[in-house]
Amino acid sequence: MGHKAEIPYGAYWSTPFARWQGAYANLNSIEFAAHVVKRELAARGISGDKLDHGVLGLSVPQKHSFYGLPWLAGMAGLGHLAGPTIMQACATGARVLLAAAQEVDAGLSQASIAITCDRTSNGPHLYYPNPRGPGGTGAHEDWVMDNFACDPLGPHPMLQTAENVAAKHGIPTALQHEIVLRREAQYQAALAADSAFLRRFMRLPFDVPDPSFRKTASSIAGDEGVSQSTAEGLARLRPVMAGGSVTFGGQTHPADGNAAIVVATPDRARELSGGSRVRVRLLGFGSARVALAYMPEATVPAAKRALAAAGKSVDQMDAIKTHNPFAVNDVLFARETGVDIASMNNFGCSLVWGHPQAPMGTRSIIELIEELAMRGGGFGLFTGCAAGDSSMAVVIEVTDR
Repeated sequence: MGHKAEIPYGAYWSTPFARWQGAYANLNSIEFAAHVVKRELAARGISGDKLDHGVLGLSVPQKHSFYGLPWLAGMAGLGHLAGPTIMQACATGARVLLAAAQEVDAGLSQASIAITCDRTSNGPHLYYPNPRGPGGTGAHEDWVMDNFACDPLGPHPMLQTAENVAAKHGIPTALQHEIVLRREAQYQAALAADSAFLRRFMRLPFDVPDPSFRKTASSIAGDEGVSQSTAEGLARLRPVMAGGSVTFGGQTHPADGNAAIVVATPDRARELSGGSRVRVRLLGFGSARVALAYMPEATVPAAKRALAAAGKSVDQMDAIKTHNPFAVNDVLFARETGVDIASMNNFGCSLVWGHPQAPMGTRSIIELIEELAMRGGGFGLFTGCAAGDSSMAVVIEVTDR
């Protein structure tokens, strides 16, 4: 039960997320993440020589992404770091955190930085040679759009997984819209007092660099492109799929951004916590996969496995965050676990601030830490589904040293 690895309090950050084709649309996501890592480590007084390993998570290839973590680390002034690059769609954030923790647990690292980044905007167009094709013609793929639209095992679009779960469990459009309004109201708490909650881990206003990373191209006040729905406006929306229940209002939007978390041994975590007495422990991880085309269901077994690994029950959780690309996800999770649906996802979630895939889970875990710290400590759970009807979950504890 539990991991030796800890998260030094405050040794993490996230950029604001920008709706796709927005402020970050022309930035290589790996170069952008390196730019942010270098700046944020300096702002926290964390010397690069205190880190000895790194893990990069992304789900949308960028130019030169073959070189992965070593390339990013070199650009960030951490040329001594090595480590893997991991891809697990929307579960990448939790998976990268686990990989960093395992490195520390195995005694191979004193402090590992888990970095996640993605740009759904301007996704790559890939061409696959096929000498056996007609006239030697190969196959091509728009990485972002084609994979949103088709799970090749089905084949079916991701939206179909939400419709399947809504139909199976009787989750009507009106209930989905109720959850959307609740989640948007919770996000407003993060914006209160000049975005005081977000400023605990996010630099605001955020200066957006130009593609050369030599000057500032623009500045954004916070998450860009967040919707502000009304009950009347949602009621006018029709389901996206004929005969379905999920509207555009009941699902998230693609986005861009990056986030990072440092994981360390207890002694190194204490050193990197900047004098804070807050301790953040990793208690357990869980992974799951459910039946084909029922992706939203996967959050439940993953959460149960993470809780079992931590030796805790869902009733002991003081805060819960979910990745909810569809409002359907939260309805199902609450029904299956008995959790109060209104109390989940305080201060925001991916349903509201968007879905840049890899960094989505990282930001959710950071927000979970900060919510627990504001409460004076406690246990927290993050769980989120991912493409391929899979899911990852993690249980943490925030306490006083």
